[in-house]
Amino acid sequence: MPFSYSSPRLLMNRLRQLMAEGGKARDRLEKVVEMIAGTMVADVCSIYLRTTDDELELVATEGLRSEAVSTTRLRLDEGLVGHIARSARPLSIQDAPRHPDFSYRPETGEDPYHAFLGVPILRGGRVTGVLTVQNRTERVYDEDEIESLETIAMVLAEVIAAEMPRDSSAIAGVEVRPSRPVRLEGRILCEGLGMGRARLHDPVVPAAKFFAADPQSELKRLEEALDKLRDAVDRMLNAEGGELWGDPRDVLETYRLLADDPSWAERLSDGIRGGLSAEASIDRARREHRARLENARDPYLRERLHDLEDLDNRLLRILGGAEGHDPKQGETGAVLIARRLGPAEMLEYRTAGLAAILLEEAAASSHAAIVARALGIPSLGGLEDLTTLVEAGDKIVVDAEEGVVQLRPDNTILDAYKSRAIVRKQRQSAFRRLAKSPARTRDGIDVSLMLNAGLKLDLAHLPEIGADGIGLYRTEFQFLVAERLPRLEEQIELYREVISIVGDKPLQFRTFDLGGDKILPNLNRVREENPALGWRSVRFALDHKGLFRRQLRALIRASEGRPLTLMFPMVTTAGEFFEAKTLLHEELRWSEEQGFAGPSGLNVGAMLEVPAFAYALPAIAKEADFISIGTNDLMQFFFAADRMTPSVSDRYDMLSQPALDFLKQIADTCTRLNLQVSVCGEATGQPLEALALIALGYRRLSMPASGLGPVKRMIRSVKLTPFTEDFTARLAKSNGAFRNDLLALSREHGVLLTDG
Repeated sequence: MPFSYSSPRLLMNRLRQLMAEGGKARDRLEKVVEMIAGTMVADVCSIYLRTTDDELELVATEGLRSEAVSTTRLRLDEGLVGHIARSARPLSIQDAPRHPDFSYRPETGEDPYHAFLGVPILRGGRVTGVLTVQNRTERVYDEDEIESLETIAMVLAEVIAAEMPRDSSAIAGVEVRPSRPVRLEGRILCEGLGMGRARLHDPVVPAAKFFAADPQSELKRLEEALDKLRDAVDRMLNAEGGELWGDPRDVLETYRLLADDPSWAERLSDGIRGGLSAEASIDRARREHRARLENARDPYLRERLHDLEDLDNRLLRILGGAEGHDPKQGETGAVLIARRLGPAEMLEYRTAGLAAILLEEAAASSHAAIVARALGIPSLGGLEDLTTLVEAGDKIVVDAEEGVVQLRPDNTILDAYKSRAIVRKQRQSAFRRLAKSPARTRDGIDVSLMLNAGLKLDLAHLPEIGADGIGLYRTEFQFLVAERLPRLEEQIELYREVISIVGDKPLQFRTFDLGGDKILPNLNRVREENPALGWRSVRFALDHKGLFRRQLRALIRASEGRPLTLMFPMVTTAGEFFEAKTLLHEELRWSEEQGFAGPSGLNVGAMLEVPAFAYALPAIAKEADFISIGTNDLMQFFFAADRMTPSVSDRYDMLSQPALDFLKQIADTCTRLNLQVSVCGEATGQPLEALALIALGYRRLSMPASGLGPVKRMIRSVKLTPFTEDFTARLAKSNGAFRNDLLALSREHGVLLTDG
């Protein structure tokens, strides 16, 4: 007999009442399975919950032998229950014993039962258990029954998680919500230490909003939200200037197709017709997408599941309206938890008083990392399974100096964190006292320390951090944080403001570095297997001359009688540099003809990020005013190791004999050609790497704000001439790796690299 849709709400209310009753957790679960079996006219109903050692334990049953409870355990790769847990999808079988995954357990007494229906109990993208019903007769459970059992399982997950931890007699070994201390390692995006309670970026649907008082009203709300979602995607597709990107429009077109997918919309509507609210129906779909994503290995499938989850989250925010996602609301000092976070979303949290930011995916966070550094928020990325391991409100310690996260730490870890936080505060105070002191070695050699920036936030504390100027201003962030291409006047306004804030200090604009992994919200492109090696930077700009010339025009107009210094990113050949410079001069002539006041002086350079360009320096020496070495890209291309892939990014060290020899070759070439050279990138902000660079002859370094204090202290502690002599001699004898040699050499010369 099929389960009637007239009773889900009544069943759910009874379910919550039962779980909220006093008594032992096991007794309450026994009442739950008895109630479900009676309502669904099933001979058996059973609940299996996931244990701390990743097995599925039978914790309650109506119909199987009582002695099997707490005795029967199945591995995640064992039996029909294990099959459901692995796939995170329902399983309906007419004759279960004939299924190849069937695992017979004699203690259960399930011999006479044939029909089987099981659904995963999902919470936070994690399978926390399995709910099953069985019947003696061979039969096929219909879609309504499957839908109903899934609805029950969703509510059961929340009720169990809310009620069981309060029960002092909770079932031993069963983990209904993450509760154990966990240590995770990730990639450092912004250094620092932070501690606070977990705050989830993705919308949370409270259990009180699970049910629909008026299904027709909820269906209307859902349809209106879907229309708003589709309109938002259309606006991105048709944004002004979108035609500049050309065809094919694969990325957003695919996203639009998913938003228009009738099966997705119908699935959400079915949940409402089954008694759920619009939010709860979307949340159920999101749980399924997350759980499937956790098990998906195919890159294309993972990308589509990511898109679906993103659509789920967007819909929940639309439904939330004024009560929805508001980054400014929430506990001050919280640790933000997100699967992915774009730079625009990151900026929304700038006034939220966050203690730290943790991201599950490192590859999509590279741009958010730069924003995090501008905000000065300790941040880590690449934390596998983060969102399935954290509950809202969990206490978290973030060590973004060592790249470690402690979830639900014990008192020993908390005490150690507090001690380190005091030491770090003292260290930062010492660095601030150095701000007005010159970066001058003990033997009188000056080194210019510049700041990498990309947002006005980076510039806010320029006077007090002691930077000599801006060695790299990333102009692409104005494009990345907007939902449409910035207009000419908007670009002019930003550049004028940046020039005004920096004042008389040096300022080097880098023209936009877009394409590859830096995807605009309104950019649609062909999928690239290796985006870092693909259609990006100056290659992209020269193929979109209208967009490029608009930016050049804005930079020229913003200068208005003041000197302008700009550089082109990722130049590979001399021809690319000449072509970009020609476009710049055409814009200069146009501005002059239109009567605009151009810059009082012009310095044009290029970024050396591709090894091939090192051999083009003689060809461009008379046309270029300077070269800036970008260590981030140069080293990943030099070693053929993606810097965003943890398995290889740390395998190849810049402080190795081949890389240092190459950097020395570039420095010598620039000296011979009388070509000014600087170095920018993450490496320049690390005292040991910066020490190697100045020993190689570089005297101009541009770095994140966090690196200025430590690097300046290092420079002021070294007598560079004798150090360089020993450095050169030891490097010549190196067999490849050089980091340990350099550490030993720095100790011999009394160079201050750490607090020790």
